[in-house]
Amino acid sequence: MARAILHVCTTCRREGADPEGPRPGHVLHAALAAAGAPEGVEIRAVECLSACSNGCSVALSAPGKWTYVYGRLDPADHTPAVLEGAARYAASADGLVPWRERPEIFRKQCLARIPPLDLTPSLNPVEPADV
Repeated sequence: MARAILHVCTTCRREGADPEGPRPGHVLHAALAAAGAPEGVEIRAVECLSACSNGCSVALSAPGKWTYVYGRLDPADHTPAVLEGAARYAASADGLVPWRERPEIFRKQCLARIPPLDLTPSLNPVEPADV
């Protein structure tokens, strides 16, 4: 099975934050790297996830799986939950971790869920609406 990638935005900065201070994404990336990636997960810094108005953000992706983007993260408080959520995502067959099995921040702070690029009709049973 391909490794899941935990993308950590390193350019995010909350509105009103000290422009000379460390960027929260750098702090989160360092905390995640220091804690160590769960089995089946690779942690990667990325320059931008285009979620700037949502503060510190991460994304989870893997070939053939749904991709998720999470925001409003606090590097001081959310590092363990991000790693737990990444581990559960990596262990899933399709990226769809049951809602009750997700860490709270993954239930309440999801910014986007993006289908796999190779989504087949059997995974997407909704028919186009008649126009």
